[in-house]
Amino acid sequence: MHILVVDDELLARQRLIKMIVAMDGYSVVGEAENGDKAIAAVERLDPDLVLMDVKMPGKDGLAAAKEIAELDEPPAIVFCTAYDEFALDAFDVQAVGYIVKPVHQEQLQQVLEKAQRVNKAQKAALQEQPAAPARQNITARTRKGIELIPIDTVSCLIADQKYVSVMHTQGETLIDETLKELEVDLAPDFIRVHRNALVACAQITGLKRVEAGHYEVQLKDTELRPMVSRRHLANVKALVSRL
Repeated sequence: MHILVVDDELLARQRLIKMIVAMDGYSVVGEAENGDKAIAAVERLDPDLVLMDVKMPGKDGLAAAKEIAELDEPPAIVFCTAYDEFALDAFDVQAVGYIVKPVHQEQLQQVLEKAQRVNKAQKAALQEQPAAPARQNITARTRKGIELIPIDTVSCLIADQKYVSVMHTQGETLIDETLKELEVDLAPDFIRVHRNALVACAQITGLKRVEAGHYEVQLKDTELRPMVSRRHLANVKALVSRL
């Protein structure tokens, strides 16, 4: 599990990071000192879980959590704070756990294990849903009216704020569906490679390692090379190995 640590106190962040790296199966992908930087780091690093303080200068943890929860594929959130009166507010923003400082190793391990169990249960529930009829087109409203984009012409879909760009053989088209909706509708023919990107499995030709150990997906019909996040790397590698 990849974790982002958010706390305005450097020593508090360092202490949490030290405890996390001492546990098997967990790694720290980044840290942030306030809510705004936490949101930016989630966008950039795509962590599985955010371990976040509540009271911070500027945008606090609760406000940041509300924004993070609205993202297309949000990470789990665990609050870590000295102020236990925020517990009910924490669960109002769908936090999966709450730790009161000072944090102890055993306490941290328990809440992270709980978060991991919730994550697995959610994925299992999605996999058990009955399959819908295969979708043939993506519908876009353009200046020409309603445009139908055949699924088999689409190489990838990239989310940017409120819209999704459909990259297809005739160019690029903006739609107002979410990646989450599209991921459900287009499975198993498309694979999530990043919180902001879905890629057509049939278009994938390989996986390329780039600077700083990051990976890009190589596609047939476009020069676009979507970045693969740590969260989705194992699934993408497994797919590429079967090509």
